[in-house]
Amino acid sequence: MAAPPAASANASLRLLVALIVGQVCLHACMAGVRLAAPLQALRDGRAEWAVGLLLGLFAAAPIVLALQTGRLADRHGYHLPMRIAVGLTAAGGALVFLGTWLPPSWPVAQFVVLCVAATLTGAGANVGVITIQRTAGRSAADGTELKRIFSWIGLAPALANVVGPVIAGLLIDLGGFRAAYAFLLVLPFVSLWWARQVPHETPPPPRAQAGHGSSLELLRAPGVLRLLLVNWLVASSWDMHTFLVPIIGHERGFSASAIGFVLGAFALAVSGVRVVIPLLAHHLREAQVLAGAMLLTAAVFGLYPWAAQAWQMMALAATLGVALGAVQPMVMSTLHQITPHDRHGEAIALRSMTINFSSALMPLLFGALGATVGASALFWLMGAAVGGASWQALRIGPAAPASGA
Repeated sequence: MAAPPAASANASLRLLVALIVGQVCLHACMAGVRLAAPLQALRDGRAEWAVGLLLGLFAAAPIVLALQTGRLADRHGYHLPMRIAVGLTAAGGALVFLGTWLPPSWPVAQFVVLCVAATLTGAGANVGVITIQRTAGRSAADGTELKRIFSWIGLAPALANVVGPVIAGLLIDLGGFRAAYAFLLVLPFVSLWWARQVPHETPPPPRAQAGHGSSLELLRAPGVLRLLLVNWLVASSWDMHTFLVPIIGHERGFSASAIGFVLGAFALAVSGVRVVIPLLAHHLREAQVLAGAMLLTAAVFGLYPWAAQAWQMMALAATLGVALGAVQPMVMSTLHQITPHDRHGEAIALRSMTINFSSALMPLLFGALGATVGASALFWLMGAAVGGASWQALRIGPAAPASGA
């Protein structure tokens, strides 16, 4: 007998809240360590290159572990990989917490502790996000619900980037690094507690698990490579905006608070559009939203170098936030519709690898190109690339994937 609609709605809401809280707590722990560890390294007199290495380690493990995580989630569902995510993140948090008792005469050991913790928390947060996104997508009944769910899930990183760094920063000022790390250490276990609200999946039969092809075969599925190209261009646009706004703001003589307001307008617009999308999901078509977002991004990048006032940059940043913020729910919805049902975790992992490669490598490229051609030309080059590739988004189109069940 089918569950009453009210009971089914309550179960869906509990599941969605559990997934969001789970991601917020894991990501907040990582984001808090990502704020505190470089500050501790700088306090200890570390060079800038060492701090750069430390920050890079947060993205290193996700690149290496993403595919294994996706396949693990496809085989075992939510709970086993989520426990691994909590274990990795909590181990990183415990390490930096215990490391605060190391004597100052052991500076190398202190830095090694920070590096290992960065690797562990980065790995744990990424294992968690792949697992959570896979489970969220499989809970949707149709494409409209996919867009709604991934819009809500997309708010989790924004919330986490407030909870983790802000509270960690306050605790560092009030009680030192040990107090901040103690708070961050608790967060993964909150994720584990909320995981009890997520139903257990029936594992796929052994023959379905054995029938998986390679990831290259998955890339050859219709539309997948185009979607990853679109995702990479959008992620690169996001990274470039974050990288260049402080530079171009400094060139124009803006204060630090003005530059912060520009970046804040962008973040607020990203969150705002993800709140609005669930209300409009039944009217939206993924390919059209992706193409429109890319064209809008190209237009904003074309205008950015002409913004001479902080309020003009804020307006452009907010517009860009609307464009880029709308992309993630559409990419995730499309990805679930064009890939086999039993390989959603692996497909999400491929997307995760694309984003992490972009975050790790593109700032280096932006720095080299910016020094050669200037920030303005870099905006125009990226805008031309994103706008020129927008037609690829229109060719993706959800199609019925081959069933893996």
